[in-house]
Amino acid sequence: MGNDPFFQVRQDQIIALAARHHIPTIYEWSEFVRAGGLAAYSTDRVEMYRQMGIYVSRILNGARPADLPIMQPTKFELVINVKTAGALGLKLTEGLQQLADEVIE
Repeated sequence: MGNDPFFQVRQDQIIALAARHHIPTIYEWSEFVRAGGLAAYSTDRVEMYRQMGIYVSRILNGARPADLPIMQPTKFELVINVKTAGALGLKLTEGLQQLADEVIE
């Protein structure tokens, strides 16, 4: 599921449809998982905003935007909802749960 305001404002409807039709869905943001979705894999937004702040600071201090290097996310987070996985009939391995940054039970 992509990152789009269209989907974000319909979060509850999308999660309910995925559950009703037993569709395992991976979302862009962890809020979907906390609301009952299966899993989310995305950039760490705190780190992303920190990088944006560095850019803004450089520009405000006189750097030309064209001279700044392109920065890509380096930190990602995985959030899994064990209860939703069980409702979908999925068995999550212990290894996968250990890899997750957050496991919701």
